[in-house]
Amino acid sequence: MRSDLSQRNAVGRRIVLIGCLTLAVAVASHAAELPKNPPAPEKIALWSGPAPVGDGGSEATGGVITLHRPSPEKANGTAVVICPGGGYGGLVVGPEGHGIAEWLNQHGITGIVLEYRLPAGRRLVPLLDAQRAIRTARAKAADWKIDPKRIGIMGFSAGGHLASTAGTHFDAGDPKAADPVDRLSCRPDFMILVYPVITMNEQTHRGSQSNLLGRDPTPDVLAFFSNEKQVTDQTPPAFLAHALDDRAVHPDNSLRFYEALQAHHVAAEYLQLPSGGHGLNGYRGPMWDAWQTKSLEWLAAQKLVP
Repeated sequence: MRSDLSQRNAVGRRIVLIGCLTLAVAVASHAAELPKNPPAPEKIALWSGPAPVGDGGSEATGGVITLHRPSPEKANGTAVVICPGGGYGGLVVGPEGHGIAEWLNQHGITGIVLEYRLPAGRRLVPLLDAQRAIRTARAKAADWKIDPKRIGIMGFSAGGHLASTAGTHFDAGDPKAADPVDRLSCRPDFMILVYPVITMNEQTHRGSQSNLLGRDPTPDVLAFFSNEKQVTDQTPPAFLAHALDDRAVHPDNSLRFYEALQAHHVAAEYLQLPSGGHGLNGYRGPMWDAWQTKSLEWLAAQKLVP
């Protein structure tokens, strides 16, 4: 009798133990399924020492980037350097910077917000910061868990001009450079341009032109920064979106760039939005949603995101 009772107690203990183990496994499994919080944004100086200004000289500080990484279970390896607008006289870093990075994170894409130096008479300074941001992302690809062959650039308004300048003025890096970052290519793998300034000629945004190039730029300087004239068959693929009723930056900016890409057989899509004006109704509503949806579909079609 006592033996039977002992056996039943032993069986009972085993059942309780098995039950506890099952519960522990279930809890652990459920915890693993819960979404992890993304890492906190990280601000990083682009230049470890003096920053070049493009004429052989330098200055004490350069641009900075803020790294927004998606949660680990969402990350897909694609990254985008984000260039906010502001007419080259300021930076709209909220809705055209950090807000965009957070949206990209929701779709597994790493967002890198670029606070580029404003030109103030030094026309190459924004481009140097954009190129450095792309090189830095490639240098940090393993640490940031991104694919060095899927690093794009995105820009809004004057930031779109900077992004398209980076997409038409790039190099493969200097293999002899002392700084290992400078040995890497600054060519973006793709561009996303939203109501961008593209040209510095007749249809330009005059405030951006003046802030970037000064009052009396030479024809050669105007041509160099008119990016519709700088497209080649090596220009990276591009997605463009522009409202047809944009009165600040004429939609012909996007159209001419799109046509140049097509002429050089570069993959491109141009989403003509029927309304929204500049800023697409204050960064909200159906026109704002439309470019976001279509740009993600385009990235997937280009195999730049899963």
